[in-house]
Amino acid sequence: APSEAEWHRPTPRPYRILPLIPRHLSLRIGAEPDRLRAQSPAPFGADAAPLRFAPARGRSRAMSALPPPEWTVSPGLVDYPAALADMEARAAAIHAGTAGERIWLLEHPPLYTAGTSADPAELLDPRFPVYDAGRGGRYTYHGPGQRVGYVQLDLAQRGRDVRAYVHALEGWVIDALARLGVAARRAEGRIGIWTDDRDGREAKIGAIGVRVRRWVTMHGFSVNLTPDLSHFTGIVPCGIEEFGVTSLDALGIALAPEAWDEALLARGPDFLAALEGKECSLP
Repeated sequence: APSEAEWHRPTPRPYRILPLIPRHLSLRIGAEPDRLRAQSPAPFGADAAPLRFAPARGRSRAMSALPPPEWTVSPGLVDYPAALADMEARAAAIHAGTAGERIWLLEHPPLYTAGTSADPAELLDPRFPVYDAGRGGRYTYHGPGQRVGYVQLDLAQRGRDVRAYVHALEGWVIDALARLGVAARRAEGRIGIWTDDRDGREAKIGAIGVRVRRWVTMHGFSVNLTPDLSHFTGIVPCGIEEFGVTSLDALGIALAPEAWDEALLARGPDFLAALEGKECSLP
């Protein structure tokens, strides 16, 4: 397993495609939520081990004692209603203390989701299925080529600060994009993760949408790797008309989903540390 120093080693640029990561858990989405079973991690060298976050420097003893979240990667396209049902079941189990925290990376077939503030006038062309997500925010798109991260943490054990959680989640995505050579940022008064497109225009490359129930988080973020950007024209993404959307592919960065996952995983310890305001390098 990597040493603590290796988790924090800067990645040289230009970015090199990282090897495939093993699946810590691969959920069988068709199963009943309380009967989902885990597969063993795929081989990854002679001394392969399940993926876990290494402790970040400066974390308190109490925080370090928390079991690290499970790192779950689902292959293929995951049905949205099944994913939503699984998230609900997992959140209840985390609250009850019968399941651990989880970070779940996946992709969906083309669809639109409506947050609790969605305005029907912003659904311009419902060419794909539309689902009520139950998260905050407005309309967003999910589809092939977009990496979705469902983050399920117990904030009762990690600071009880929803604002700090959202800020840390944004910082985690921004920092992972920086490892890939993308200068992403927050934008005052606008939801999401922003960068400049190849013409120098500000564009959205990632979305944030969360729900917190009994201090357990649900939903999370999405990042555009190689989606069909024309699919976003069926909605006003997150209710913001005056700015477009972009992707790593549109910026000229060809990246496998596994390489994005690896960049994200490398910054995971600092994300967890940031939840309690501990020393970390996230923006």
